[in-house]
Amino acid sequence: MKLTPIGTAHTEYQTKEEAPKQGKYSDKTATIEIFSEYKKGLEDVSDLEFIVVLYWQDKSDRSTLSAQPPFANREYGVFATRSPNRPNPIALCVCELVSVEDNKLEVTGLDALDGSPILDIKAYSQDIDTNKSVTKDDQ
Repeated sequence: MKLTPIGTAHTEYQTKEEAPKQGKYSDKTATIEIFSEYKKGLEDVSDLEFIVVLYWQDKSDRSTLSAQPPFANREYGVFATRSPNRPNPIALCVCELVSVEDNKLEVTGLDALDGSPILDIKAYSQDIDTNKSVTKDDQ
């Protein structure tokens, strides 16, 4: 398997401690720069209100198999958490698209560290990406 980054995140977060625990809790603006060879893939993206951004958490510890979530009193298996430290540190963030100019997307809600490799961008669909049958009691 080979993953090829399509771009880079430009944010004000240099360390994990500076980044929000979840992007949806941040109103800070970030820029996603798409590499020139993938620019054609941005056609019609400006029509979207929200996008799903998949990025590689390249500063994460890939040897970790357990993590203690915030506000938890014990460790859990890493696959039962949203910890950035995991064998394959792929992150998913739903971002509001502010603007698209050339190969740059201005977004809010991105929790990536500055320089994080962008793996993919997808259109967000509330009908597809929100499971209305999942309730708090299910978690």
